[in-house]
Amino acid sequence: MAKAAIRFAESALADLESIRAWYAGQGVPEVGERLVGEIVAGIEALADHPDMGRIVPEFDQPFLRELIRPPFRIVYRRDPKQVRVVRVWRSERLLDVPDEDAP
Repeated sequence: MAKAAIRFAESALADLESIRAWYAGQGVPEVGERLVGEIVAGIEALADHPDMGRIVPEFDQPFLRELIRPPFRIVYRRDPKQVRVVRVWRSERLLDVPDEDAP
């Protein structure tokens, strides 16, 4: 089976940058860099295993899935040939999908 292409919504890129910036603001930029690296590594695994995430409970749609990498939820849309990362969200927050990224 061919690998799924990985794409990032603007909202997901902004989330990753916010993570980096928050830890830098706390005086520990290396923690933010490490966390973002771990998140991206988890996302890269989706190219070979796009269905490895669970269905997002708030939406209960088989194409909207998430990986849990505490303390973050990596929410993505699973399409036949690609994975589109929609949000990288703190796991204790309720999911908010911007209109342009809605399933």
